[in-house]
Amino acid sequence: MLTIKELNKTYQNGIQALHEISLTIDCGIFGLLGPNGAGKSTLMRTLATLQDADSGSVELDGVDIFQNPQTARRWLGYLPQDFGVYPNVSAEELLDLLAVFKGFVQSRQRREMVAHQLQLVNLYEQRKQKLGTFSGGMRQRFGIAQALLGKPKLVIVDEPMAGLDPTERIRFQNLLAEISQDRVLILSTHIVEDVAGLCPQMAILNRGKIITQGSPLGLTQQLQGKVWMKVMSQAEAAEADKNWTVITSRMLQGQRYVRMLSDSSPNNGFQGVEPELNDVYFSALASKPTSLETVGAV
Repeated sequence: MLTIKELNKTYQNGIQALHEISLTIDCGIFGLLGPNGAGKSTLMRTLATLQDADSGSVELDGVDIFQNPQTARRWLGYLPQDFGVYPNVSAEELLDLLAVFKGFVQSRQRREMVAHQLQLVNLYEQRKQKLGTFSGGMRQRFGIAQALLGKPKLVIVDEPMAGLDPTERIRFQNLLAEISQDRVLILSTHIVEDVAGLCPQMAILNRGKIITQGSPLGLTQQLQGKVWMKVMSQAEAAEADKNWTVITSRMLQGQRYVRMLSDSSPNNGFQGVEPELNDVYFSALASKPTSLETVGAV
């Protein structure tokens, strides 16, 4: 279990990246959802002990990671947003070197571990291949292989599916689901669909604050009967935005679909629709009076 209490971080330029962050996260995939600049990467780097917090505490299975950073690092696997590789080194060679850095000095144990990790992420057949020839999805799978060295209790993946094609995205999602069964895995992303499909629990972070948290199902059900949709012109949508809580206004197949949040039908022509996690996300970011409260597991 990961317990975060009242975590704060302000940079020297005065930007408060984290404000009173408190979360309790059990084993499984936890989705941290928020726009670019919300503070997600700051939180991930802080949990990875790559930077200090100004105040607050983080405990992993009862151990304070700030007071015991070396212990925490042995229990941690981290795939940052920008994971670089040496292009002229093979997957097997680099993973072996990273295992040495993690303290695995016995060559036989290390070879077995490297082989196991590459098999886990379906890269064993490509183990002799230079990393510079890997596709984006293969590099991300290699990143997970290095993050899982030493069977960590906490795995942090920061924007791992950005830039992947649909096939690699599905493959990577399945891999994350498989490896999260017996550990805490935090998925930091701005892609709502990744959280909706993978995470039994989630939180939305914006401007350094947790603005809502709970289960995707529970948060979505809270909007039942409150989401309405209508096809509108751009001028009509602009006028509606002045008088109603517009969640999204988007073009689909040449028509503008406007989704609104309201306890009752806004006016003639609106149809009630099933809420989606996108509605939860954009409503929370808008900070409207009808914004969401915390919802527990469902």
